[in-house]
Amino acid sequence: MGAGHDHGGGEIKFERPLWFAFVLTAGFLIIEVVGAFWSNSLALLSDAAHMGTDVIALAISLFAVRMSRRPADAKRTYGYARMEAIGALINGGLLFAVAGYVLWEAVGRFMSPPTVASNAMLWVASAGLVVNLISMRLLKAGAGESLNMKGAYLEVWSDMLGSVGVIIGALVIKFTGWTIVDPILALLIGLWVLPRTWVLLRQSGHILMQGVPDGLDLDAVRLALTQHPAVTEVHDLHAWALGSKDAVLTAHVVMETSAGSPDALRDALQTLLHDRFDIEHATLQIEASHCGGHDLHP
Repeated sequence: MGAGHDHGGGEIKFERPLWFAFVLTAGFLIIEVVGAFWSNSLALLSDAAHMGTDVIALAISLFAVRMSRRPADAKRTYGYARMEAIGALINGGLLFAVAGYVLWEAVGRFMSPPTVASNAMLWVASAGLVVNLISMRLLKAGAGESLNMKGAYLEVWSDMLGSVGVIIGALVIKFTGWTIVDPILALLIGLWVLPRTWVLLRQSGHILMQGVPDGLDLDAVRLALTQHPAVTEVHDLHAWALGSKDAVLTAHVVMETSAGSPDALRDALQTLLHDRFDIEHATLQIEASHCGGHDLHP
């Protein structure tokens, strides 16, 4: 028997900030793309590319939020909570590709730095910084609670850093004429973004591969279950996550023959898992003897 909890996405609290950030970012993207070609700045174009992935990331996040809200049904008994991880995986892949493209272009520009319109570069990057700061403010609250929101926030945060770098580069070019600063900045932005994007890809991939949720010690869970006086053995213990917060656990529990009611033991163990490990969805099979199933820990 399960714990009786709803496996759906639950209440979504951050859709409105996502919409505001999406509209704001999409509106400015057009301005930044025009400004990048007008000023002939690769650093500004890289910032515009990041802004473009921001728009896509926010759109994916909105779609994931909408989908994860849908309840479980006969075909998807856990609902659509995995859309959070899928959205984060797509966002990370997009950002990884864009950062790689910018690095490739930056290397080419080192050989022949082009003329850059520093004034246009400065004004467009400054406006982009304002947009990014507003979007970051809107998304910050949800970034700590949802992997999907974290992906969108990381996109905007990296773009904000890019805007700061472009502003600095525009000022350097304006007062010194060193156009080599432009590809250097683009290179630094790309190198800064790639490792953080890899972390996001790894986290979302871990969830989709049904890995043990971050912060959950499966050995500690096993020990806590076996320390109950009515339990003689625990096997076939598995834990995974539906999303960044929804831990799921299943286990076979061998009960002392004189322990009393299996239902009472199940309730006690589910309460233990909830209180000590914050596991809402626990399915425990109570047995009188080992059923012969396979386990990582015999």
